[in-house]
Amino acid sequence: MRRSLLISLSLVLALIAGSTVCAHDKVAVIPLLEWKNTVLKTGQTRSYGPRDDGALQKGGAWPTPRFTDNNNGTVTDNLTGLIWTKNSVMAIENWDDALSFANSLASGTAGLTDGSQAGDWRLPNVRELLSLLDYGRESPALPADNPFENLTGMWYWSSTTYNFRDEVIQPYGVRPGSDGTVAYLDKTVSRYVWCVRGGP
Repeated sequence: MRRSLLISLSLVLALIAGSTVCAHDKVAVIPLLEWKNTVLKTGQTRSYGPRDDGALQKGGAWPTPRFTDNNNGTVTDNLTGLIWTKNSVMAIENWDDALSFANSLASGTAGLTDGSQAGDWRLPNVRELLSLLDYGRESPALPADNPFENLTGMWYWSSTTYNFRDEVIQPYGVRPGSDGTVAYLDKTVSRYVWCVRGGP
């Protein structure tokens, strides 16, 4: 079954400018990250055409295991080095409150025992959220060995924004628990918050 394409031309151009393209139609994918100087596989295995990722299977393999459960409320992605909260639903907030919630998160709250302090955690940017996706899977669109808890099929906030119609700033959201769709959203509506730390 083909995924519906909920991504606009302006969104594609905005993501290309950041060296990221996502393919919700499963026709072609440009991998998001380079790891050890190797462009990585996307995870897509089903082919919809002779030159798509499912057919060509190009790119380096993901590390095994992909994720490490740190047994302190956090999970390390061994591909990117990012550390995520194991609980994928930290809060349900509008975008401004989601930013504040993530920045104030610390060990001793929300099941964390990792020694982190307020300011260590943040709302992930859209590329960080997309880096979790396995384009060969749906519901969730994450690798099979992921240890995350409470993943939903609803929208998750990113910290990345898009200037819509000159004045209205809209943040991007991603649905990793369903089909990996990305879109820009109304910042006043409450969505899910999943926090990350680490990275460059």
